[in-house]
Order: sequence, then structure tokens, then C-alpha cells
Amino acid sequence: MDSQTCHLTITTSTAAAVAHTLLLLIQDDPTNPCSKIEAANEIRRLTKTSQRCRRQFSAAIKPLVSMLSSPSPEANEAALLALLNLAVKDETNKITIVEAGALEPIVGFLQSDNSTMQEHATAALVTLSASPVKKSAVGASGVIPFLLKIINHGSPQAKMDAIVALSNLSTEPDNLSLILQSHPIPTLTNILKTCKKSSKISERCISLLETLVDYEEGRVSLTSEDGGILAVVEVLESGTHQSREHAVGTLLTMCEIDRGKYREPILKEGVIPGLLELTVQGTPKSRTKAHTLLRLLRESPYRRTELEADTLEDILSNIISQIDGDEQSGNAKKMLADMVQVSMEQSLRHLQERAFVCTPCDLPICASEVSLK
Repeated sequence: MDSQTCHLTITTSTAAAVAHTLLLLIQDDPTNPCSKIEAANEIRRLTKTSQRCRRQFSAAIKPLVSMLSSPSPEANEAALLALLNLAVKDETNKITIVEAGALEPIVGFLQSDNSTMQEHATAALVTLSASPVKKSAVGASGVIPFLLKIINHGSPQAKMDAIVALSNLSTEPDNLSLILQSHPIPTLTNILKTCKKSSKISERCISLLETLVDYEEGRVSLTSEDGGILAVVEVLESGTHQSREHAVGTLLTMCEIDRGKYREPILKEGVIPGLLELTVQGTPKSRTKAHTLLRLLRESPYRRTELEADTLEDILSNIISQIDGDEQSGNAKKMLADMVQVSMEQSLRHLQERAFVCTPCDLPICASEVSLK
């Protein structure tokens, strides 16, 4: 046996001995809490980056879950962080953690006045909610209303993690019903109103909104919320590429499901400039959605006369279709986008002036509508 092989054997043997010792300590007499806390901290350290260690220490899950109910805050924190690392990228450990009863104490930590424990608990739920097998169990644990409270009042990191956890849970139909019952739209739109539109938290919020407006309750809540649709429009204008894709998807879903009900509220928030820009500069998916939404918004119950000129959107569509086929389209697209911005800013100023003399019944033929005909 050469020296390298010998060293590897000794190292592996030592690691196994350490693991065995830590498992004995974590399962030790409950009258000796200090050794259990030390063992939990060491398990947390070893499992932080090692998938092999996560498998090796899976036997520690049940005693760690028991520590979550300890009266010692130090034991709670050590155990929760060790469980969090054990769950990362390990579906079997996620299932074992949930089945061992971890959800009840974790939900309790969400309600804690200790902001650090709130953050740890929310991070743990991000990981556990990613389990396809246990999404329903996590949602049924009563966690959803508390996640929404954290989005309202938690630390920036806890807010972000809570939104990610809700997004994970929303892929399960049973959980979507629970999320809607907790009235999330005001909370999500408030985040969109107050955060930077190109931020990650904005991207997560608008993604969740796009899912929720598939349901009548979600659509009604968004349109009823003061500035709700406007918040979506602002993300469509200033968000990341992914955020803008979700934003146009949100509005398109509403219009496709009930154009008669949602067309006017969307138009009133000045969505047209952003949509026109998106047809030029968006991702392939968002460009397709923007074109479709523009057609739905353009169509009017009022019949056009034969003498009416082509619409701005028609002209732009023709230009864009030619640009799309040009390999050297970068500068052309930029010039077109600049033209759209200037043109639509002028139209919007005209709309604001007309707003003083328009009544609600006039809206379909005000400036915002005229630009679409």
C-alpha cells in the first residue's frame, strides 16, 4: 500500500470515528445538554458543504428534532441549523425531518420575538418546502399565514426566504387554496410598490402573483387593491427580464380569462409604452406575450371606419417583424425603442390632459385607446 492510499484509509477511518462519536453524543443522556449542543454544532459544520456527510449523519435527525422542543434557546438554534444543513439537496433527509415532527416547533419559531430564530426557521422552510413529497404536509402545518406575517414585518432576509417558501408551496394545488385563503395579494403588491423593481424579491413576488391570478379570487383581489395593477405595470416597465416576463404573463392571464372585465383597468394604468418596448427588447417569451396582450387591449367594441389610419401597434409590428429577421438588428431595435418611448410619452401627456374632460364611459375612446386603434 503506497503512502497516499494509506493516508486516505486513515482519513476515512478517522471521519467514520468522528461521525460515530458525534452520533453517540447527540443521542446522549438529555441531562447533559452541553454535549448535545456541541455535537449539533459540529454536525452543522460538517454537513455545510458535504453531501456525503449529510447521508452519514441522517441518523442524527430524530434526536436533533427532539432538541427543537428543548427549553434551551441554544439547543434550539444548534439543532435547527444542523437540520437545515442536513436537508439541503437531500430529499430523503427532508422527508425524515418532516416525518420526525419538525414542522410544529419550526412554526413556533416563526412566531418568536427572536428575529434570529425567525430567520433560521424561514430558511429551514425554504428547504423543506422544496420537497415534492412533503409540500402538502408543510402547507397543512399552518405555516402559510405566518410566512405572510414575516413578509410584512420580518427582516429583509426573512422576507425573501418567506416569499421563496410560498413560491415553492404554490406549486401544490392544495397549498394554493390555503395561500389564497390567507389573502396574500395586499402583502405581495405592497412589496412590489416599495421595493426596487429589478430586485430579486420583486422577481419572486411577481412570479407568485402570476400563479395566483389563475384564480378568480386572486384576480379580484389584485384589481381591488389600490395600485395593484399599477404595481404590476411598473415591474413590466423596470423589472429584470424574468420579472417583466412574469408581469406581462400576469396581465395576459387576466385579459385572456375575462377581457371584458380586466381590459379597462389594465389600460387605465398606462401599460402600453411598456408593452411596446417589451415587443422590441424582451425575452422571446415576453415578446410573444406582449404582442398577444397588445392585440387583446387594442380590440374595441367600437367598429373602426374604413378611413381610419393603421394603428401605431400595427406599424410597429410590421417594423419589428422585419427587424427580427435581420442579423444586425441591435441598433435598429434600440432606435425603435427610443422612438416608442418618445411617442408614447407624448401620448401619455395627452391622456393626462384629456382625463380632466373624460368620464368613465369615455375611456375606450380616450388617448390611450386611440393610440391602439
